[in-house]
Amino acid sequence: MSRRRFAERANLTMRVHVRRFTRLTNAFSKKVENHAYAISLHFMWYNFGRVHQTLRTPAMRAGVTDHVWSVEEIVGLLDFAEARSN
Repeated sequence: MSRRRFAERANLTMRVHVRRFTRLTNAFSKKVENHAYAISLHFMWYNFGRVHQTLRTPAMRAGVTDHVWSVEEIVGLLDFAEARSN
């Protein structure tokens, strides 16, 4: 599969999962900062928390982690980042 197809598939997946790209929903982002947070959250969940058919998670396949992350672990990263910034 060409790189272009991979990019197009990734863009489609993001558009379908992140409803902030659709202006007709209540979740439409008016602030660029909130939009960036929604995209970051999507990619964190997609790569670390969502179990894919053949690979478990892309992060596990790449050797970045050894388990599927829970929502609590992802939220814990936010708490950790806030504690470090203070």
